[in-house]
Amino acid sequence: MSNWKDNLRNITPYVPGEQSKDTDIIKLNANENPYPPSPAAVMAIEEFNAASLRLYPPADATPLKAALAEYYGVQLENVFLGNGSDDVLALAFQAFFNSDKPIVYPDITYSFYPVWCDLLKIPYKTYPLTEDFRVNLEDYRAENGGVVLPNPNAPTSIGEGEDFIRKLMEYNQDSVVIIDEAYVDFGGFSSVALTKEYENLLVTGTFSKSRSLAGLRIGFAIGSKALISVLEAVKNSYNSYTVDALSIAAGIASVKDDAYFKATTARVMTTRNRMAKELRSLGFTVADSCTNFLFATHSDYSMKTLFQYLKTKKVFIRYFNLPRIDNHIRITVGTDREADIFLAEVRQFLKEKKQ
Repeated sequence: MSNWKDNLRNITPYVPGEQSKDTDIIKLNANENPYPPSPAAVMAIEEFNAASLRLYPPADATPLKAALAEYYGVQLENVFLGNGSDDVLALAFQAFFNSDKPIVYPDITYSFYPVWCDLLKIPYKTYPLTEDFRVNLEDYRAENGGVVLPNPNAPTSIGEGEDFIRKLMEYNQDSVVIIDEAYVDFGGFSSVALTKEYENLLVTGTFSKSRSLAGLRIGFAIGSKALISVLEAVKNSYNSYTVDALSIAAGIASVKDDAYFKATTARVMTTRNRMAKELRSLGFTVADSCTNFLFATHSDYSMKTLFQYLKTKKVFIRYFNLPRIDNHIRITVGTDREADIFLAEVRQFLKEKKQ
């Protein structure tokens, strides 16, 4: 009897937020930016020479690398580009985590990390967050094969500052440390400047959140020449054309339109703070967010039930049926109108439950 199925990969994949086919929902479950991309990026797309798509894009995407290098004050050799930050992180896992020692990260964090570890046969260990969902820095003094830490963390929304990162690097001089900064532009501390001091520090970022370009899939990493050169070698052993020509053009325009970038991130943060204040007034416990989402719970009500109730009202948020956070919800910050609708439905839910 044939046993070819025995050789198929058996793995539990990452599950993103639900992508509903309805067009009239309030979509607050995928941490997307509620505002459109920079007008300059839109113009770059509209004016793009479609005939040039018959040609391969620059394999190293130098024009976009140069724009990012100038923006962050680093050299071209310190910038890496990928097809979204997930692509960058997956390549980094392959490039840097090759010892027999387990890599380490928090027990409550981005759920793609264990997927990559299982896929790539990387041993790993998680350290529990504290009761208030903070990273216990002393856990990361132990010997390891690498450190991965989102800052701010997801789904908890909590960020750590410069002193924390410096201490983390002091504790891990013999390991590559990856700081995943997918949400840093919404009020978090960025470790990019520290890559000039720590050769073993890699910072990853994305255009999907703060730059409203999730549909183009642009991710990047900033680090020492030693780290970036290995990332390039791994990429070129797998797929030497990871960023398409249209993404390069729009990405450059987005980076150069700093005024729009700052204005839209500020709008998101203002709405976020208002939403948090309103939820707290309704009895919710809401973490101090440095992201474009809120992490909340209520001691008197089931968050799973609230999640299900809101879905019937066509308001989509995120619920995680996971240990320690199975009575928490994650709410993406939308426009003011979307925030008002969400809050109104939450008030209605609480009113009905009290009756």
